[in-house]
Amino acid sequence: MNAITDISAIARLKPISADSHVTEPPGCYIDRIDPKFRDRAPHVVHDKERGDLYIIDGLPDIVPMALIAAAGQDPTTMRMDGARFEDLHRGGWNAKERLMDQDRDGVAAEIVYPTVGMMICNHPDADYKHACFQAYNQWLQEYVSGAPDRIFGIGQTAARSPTELIEDFRRIKEAGFVGVMMPGVPAQEDYDSPIYEPVWRAAVELDLPLSFHVLTSKTDSNQALNRGASRGPKINGFQAIIRACQDIIGMFIYAGVFERNPELKVVTVEADAGWAPHYMYRMDHAYNRHRHWMKGKELSKLPSEYFRENVYMTFQDDWVAFRLTDQVNTKRLLWANDFPHSDSTWPMSQELLWDKTRDMDFDILKDILHDNTAELYKLKV
Repeated sequence: MNAITDISAIARLKPISADSHVTEPPGCYIDRIDPKFRDRAPHVVHDKERGDLYIIDGLPDIVPMALIAAAGQDPTTMRMDGARFEDLHRGGWNAKERLMDQDRDGVAAEIVYPTVGMMICNHPDADYKHACFQAYNQWLQEYVSGAPDRIFGIGQTAARSPTELIEDFRRIKEAGFVGVMMPGVPAQEDYDSPIYEPVWRAAVELDLPLSFHVLTSKTDSNQALNRGASRGPKINGFQAIIRACQDIIGMFIYAGVFERNPELKVVTVEADAGWAPHYMYRMDHAYNRHRHWMKGKELSKLPSEYFRENVYMTFQDDWVAFRLTDQVNTKRLLWANDFPHSDSTWPMSQELLWDKTRDMDFDILKDILHDNTAELYKLKV
């Protein structure tokens, strides 16, 4: 085995974060949204006790700014309230500042996702959601243009209809974004419906990976967790947020979406990967043992084979994923630093990676930290 020998090897691998985030500035939506939604556009207010808060009309939960930019903070001092926007990591909305954040963490480039936009994915008004995402995509295009060789955007779609999804895919591609962030639940039926077959074909034709991020489905949304969707203490809800991504994977596999669209690329984002070997086993077991009485679709391959080929997974400090590389397709593992969120490994990513992966095969580590993401998104980094 060709293992890395010192921490400098991590930097030489030029790590790419496959899941980082922006911090939408106060004017992101309100300055760009369709005028008929402007009086309802997501906006920032200041509360004397809670600090700066993002308000989204029609959603019961506000978005406190403190935790969404808590990267680098001591866990014992993290709190939800009290932050002011101007005190957050400026790289969240300023591309030039972002490059300094990347350099400090030893990151060569980042794939960036929204923050407030994650919450909007669960908005009940599809038209409002569409207007917000169009405004966000416009702002994101401006943001990534400040560092086009190191910051790569993922566009958002409201998934109001299959026809509009295809139109959104084309607009997102034309805008220069490298992928599409899908809401966990579409406005019409569900993603296993035959009405979405043209959508999957369009994604393949446009070579656009489709991302499903945690907290963007009804079952793992902040609203669900705050309503006590998990049992016991609130922290137990943290364990549940990966479940929606698992459901989406299972739906695509068992419904034959990958069977019919073998080149479709789906990315589950921030849902970790260490659970994948057991999940693949469990899917194969269900298929082999129970598909007849449960009336499952007949597939030409085992569920685990579709998982290994069509599903990409991002993760941060899920060191279990690094330990189980012999049980998954390592070409589908994508490391991320989740900057600037509270789960981020920034600014210690290189030190943590060196500590946890020093006995790994160099070529596998190179794939996970750089090559897989570069190949998936066609990056020259």
